[in-house]
Amino acid sequence: MTDDLTIDDIIEEPQDETTTGEPGQFEHWRMTVDTGQQPVRIDKFLAEHMQHSSRNRIQTAADAGCIQVNGKPVKSNYKVRPNDVVTLMLDRPRHDTSIVAEDLPLNVVYEDSEVMVVNKEAGMVVHPGAGNFTGTLVNAIAWHLRDLKSYDPNDPEVGLVHRIDKDTSGLLVVAKTPQAKTSLGLQFFNKTTHRSYNALVWGNLTEDEGRIEGNIARDPKDRLRMTVMSPDSGIGKEAVTHWRVLERFGYVTLVECRLETGRTHQIRAHMKHIGHPLFGDERYGGMEILRGERSATYKAFINNCFKACSRQALHARTLGFVHPKTKQQMDFTSEWPDDFAQLIEKWRGYMKGTTRDTFSTAQQ
Repeated sequence: MTDDLTIDDIIEEPQDETTTGEPGQFEHWRMTVDTGQQPVRIDKFLAEHMQHSSRNRIQTAADAGCIQVNGKPVKSNYKVRPNDVVTLMLDRPRHDTSIVAEDLPLNVVYEDSEVMVVNKEAGMVVHPGAGNFTGTLVNAIAWHLRDLKSYDPNDPEVGLVHRIDKDTSGLLVVAKTPQAKTSLGLQFFNKTTHRSYNALVWGNLTEDEGRIEGNIARDPKDRLRMTVMSPDSGIGKEAVTHWRVLERFGYVTLVECRLETGRTHQIRAHMKHIGHPLFGDERYGGMEILRGERSATYKAFINNCFKACSRQALHARTLGFVHPKTKQQMDFTSEWPDDFAQLIEKWRGYMKGTTRDTFSTAQQ
């Protein structure tokens, strides 16, 4: 069973026009239903076990005859039973997802026999997946460690301990040994690591610091976006973000965010939830001019800012953990990348040309 495979990987993967064979020839995913499983619709069952796939997409796959139970195609209203063997079938072979070493740029901040800290550039995907099977950070790490015989990039017991989004820049730690992966994994689980991000968000936060608590769950209306649910809802995963203001620019604010948890899109979803989406974050509404003036000059300034930093303005600035072997505290800081630094300088320059009255009617 492939835990991170999604329905979209299967039914949206480009087909090779030269592929021949009968539909259902190739198995892409298999799971045997637990003996204690209560009868439940297969679309609901798969949505729970393939967390990155929406129920609508699963129903589409069933309508296409891709979902089989005990070797026979079923519709989305079929109720799974204990010991059913559920498979996803397609008329083409699975894409080979094994990780290969690629000679790609890699900014190594620190390295020893146990760990490596890298500074990821914005635009680089961390892990291979649908549409990005090559050119990822994992491929670059595999190349960098290609002469280390004990490091197998396809072994889940070594490698990256955490992730950041494709368009987020900043620090990540890599475990070079299984012992290091276990130790670091426990530190992340027990929330003893130290991680902070710098972000430029829309609006002028009324307080100097704050805490956001809200479960992170996949948005049912947009499977590529996360949403925030009440901590008491029982939906999604617990998430806590602490923020504090670093610098104010009237219509936008530079903040530091510290994570207690590390959920998918946590900072992006949490800041959107409190009405301050990240500047330039298209998926969460940050590409709209949410605060400021109606003048053509201001609109041109904002568009220039979007061009200077053509992504969400988010940078993983600091990372701290206890070394798995020496037990010493290790702390790292990453300078802002050029696009983020240029964006902040543009806003600093804008502030120099304003007066106190400029922001008198600014929305919070």
